Amino acid sequence: MRIIFEGAAQTVTGSQHLIEVNNVRILLDCGLFQGKRSESYERNLKFPFDPASIDVLVLSHAHIDHSGNIPNLVKSGFRGDIICTFATRDLCAAMLRDSGHIHEKDVEFVNKRRARRGEPPVEPLYTEVDAIHSLANFIAIGYERPRQIAPGVSLTLYDAGHMLGSAIVALDIADQKSKRDVRLVFSGDLGRAGMPILRDPTLLQEADLLILESTYGGRLHPPIEESEKDLGQIITHTYRRRGRVIVPAFAVGRTQQLVYSLNKLYLSHDLPAMPIFVDSPLAVDVTSVFRAHPEAYDEEAVEYITHKDPDKDVFGFSRLQYVRSVEDSKKLNFLLEPCVIISASGMAEAGRILHHLKNNIEDSRNTILFTGWQAPDTLGRRLIEGQPRVRIFGEEYEVKAQVVSLEGFSGHADHQGLLDWVRVFKQRPEQIFLVHGEPEAAQALADDLRGGLGYREVHIPMLHQSFEV
Repeated sequence: MRIIFEGAAQTVTGSQHLIEVNNVRILLDCGLFQGKRSESYERNLKFPFDPASIDVLVLSHAHIDHSGNIPNLVKSGFRGDIICTFATRDLCAAMLRDSGHIHEKDVEFVNKRRARRGEPPVEPLYTEVDAIHSLANFIAIGYERPRQIAPGVSLTLYDAGHMLGSAIVALDIADQKSKRDVRLVFSGDLGRAGMPILRDPTLLQEADLLILESTYGGRLHPPIEESEKDLGQIITHTYRRRGRVIVPAFAVGRTQQLVYSLNKLYLSHDLPAMPIFVDSPLAVDVTSVFRAHPEAYDEEAVEYITHKDPDKDVFGFSRLQYVRSVEDSKKLNFLLEPCVIISASGMAEAGRILHHLKNNIEDSRNTILFTGWQAPDTLGRRLIEGQPRVRIFGEEYEVKAQVVSLEGFSGHADHQGLLDWVRVFKQRPEQIFLVHGEPEAAQALADDLRGGLGYREVHIPMLHQSFEV
């Protein structure tokens, strides 16, 4: 059996891991690489393997860095099944279409500039129609429902607790070449214990090979309760300045989590009397998917949805307004009162959030609040690094608004959470491969896996590196 790491190797984006066994090729995730636009386009356009040669794709969850290149994969010749949970399939139906629409709009903008320079136009990575076509390949299964996906290969998905529908992937393999049985576990993105809405990550007992994310290696999250308190204080201080709080947030997962926390602050009278807007058509669609999958909720969220108080809606309360239309989004620019605007994308690279940043970044009364990890070379990373001037839509703006980052809302397990999850294995993995982490984070986690837990074979693969196992 061979494992080839074709993405998310020493970086936190573009998850793609290829398993070759029993004369079949199994791809784990097919995410978009996110970074500098010119580099991203080329890397995402050209796969390091023939898409038609892939027999089956197993998708851990719907985040774009794990699912976002599926339409291009199908367009390029992949004809196999895409297997995931029911919630992930429903989320991808909204997210991949939205991603295709964004690619089309981005290319329109780029081609206008290319035309002025006398350069030929470029094609989008994929279109919304391509995304719709790719949905025909999806097959959904429930958690802990084993399914044979190839000769001698059985798949079981377990709840990863990272986002709605997220899964830990377990492949039980009868390896014909080595004449041995192997359990390969891929953590996907592992969630945090004790977070609102979703259940805690499932604790597994057995693995021979482990592919483990390392996003927050070397770092610890503050308790969610502390971050919720900080969220209320940031909003209150901005309100007293008569300013706005602009929150770039992923439409899937982070927006719903923020709404839930703001709901709790509202019910406990820890929010000032100011309107809160979720300005993202995708977030509106995704929130409907969240409402349709209460089977993924934890006990606290289940109690909320079965409560008769109309303000105890998991994803809504009287101060909150969802914004879908462009016209209503533009009206937010003319509000005279303080407000909170939550809008996608989470790394401030595309979508309506760019318009809100453009209109609010040069006002010192305002706050730009980040609640998630920011990839290198994104606008979000430049803002949290404190750059005094940034470019938005090709124009330069002075950063006068206060920029704040709250890491306690992260949906990823931190360093200790990852170690605690690995510690539970009774049948310990023979080899661990650390992915989905920047080099420093992966190295910090590797050091503690070796020194603290006694694992000898801990690898930090390079891009395209392969291992015979």
